[in-house]
Amino acid sequence: MDLYPLKFKPIYKERVWGGNRLSTVLGRKKKSGKVIGESWELSSVSGNLSVVANGYLRDNNIQELIETYMGDITGDRVYEKFGIEFPLLFKLIDSAERLSVQVHPDDEIALERHRAYGKTEMWYVMDAAENSQIYVGFNKDLDRDEFRTRVANGSLPEVMNIEQAKKGDVFFLPAGRIHAIGENLLIAEIQQTSDVTYRIYDWGRENNPETAREMHTQLAEDVIDYKRHESYKTRYAPDEDSATELVNCKYFTTNLLSFSKKTDRRYAELDSFVVYMCLEGSAKLVCDDDDGNGTVISTGETVLIPAIFNSVCIIPEKDIKLLEVYIS
Repeated sequence: MDLYPLKFKPIYKERVWGGNRLSTVLGRKKKSGKVIGESWELSSVSGNLSVVANGYLRDNNIQELIETYMGDITGDRVYEKFGIEFPLLFKLIDSAERLSVQVHPDDEIALERHRAYGKTEMWYVMDAAENSQIYVGFNKDLDRDEFRTRVANGSLPEVMNIEQAKKGDVFFLPAGRIHAIGENLLIAEIQQTSDVTYRIYDWGRENNPETAREMHTQLAEDVIDYKRHESYKTRYAPDEDSATELVNCKYFTTNLLSFSKKTDRRYAELDSFVVYMCLEGSAKLVCDDDDGNGTVISTGETVLIPAIFNSVCIIPEKDIKLLEVYIS
């Protein structure tokens, strides 16, 4: 049977810091009595396998698809490296309160300690309150001794770099960079397929028996980048009816697509899947000049374009903004 653009059922995660922007901004039905902080849009994390929501492959999970279609889904090069594990995890994060300050190990340490991949990730701010903040990196050079002291006495926030967050902001977070999402934000997150997180500070919640979660300060000490960097926010200049590169690293490439007219994206030489995350508007996606009805993508939706397709025609129904993600 022929493949087609694939949508997946969201996997919702309750979080103590969860907000309401998934319902107020994206129009998703609010789960009664539950505080939802994350929606995993496409996941191959063990125990959290995304399941197809559309078409004749409905109810098959992502690993079953790759096991059947192999490189036609992910690209031959990607399949040879990752097998049936889809290599990226796509999330929407909805915060009413600050998330814990955390850091992720790189591939080498994650493999040694957890038999897992490390976690390099990026954030795109889809919606933000007027005074929302992102905590990323340090505002001065630190060493391990000062880090230990500040964690112990609760003064770590004093040396964290704080960025005012607004809609359209982009942050690239290589493994080793400490970070925390602030209050009242809706964020699209793209990361390696990994659930390895070291929490190092939780704004006092760690001292409340009802909200306390395990801290991993000792594990974090030898993975943290203690240096201050000149810039933590990605600078870019988007143009209408164009593709703008936001991130290009060995784990993924992410472009911002902003179109008001019919546009063809060519992928014949890519040898990779493509994932679209819709930030604004809606469009019809037509693969390889198919005469069918195409697949509609709308604000807040994520669609996987299998690697077998050489092109996608994007036909906006309204002005469209998409994150385009693949492995280059």
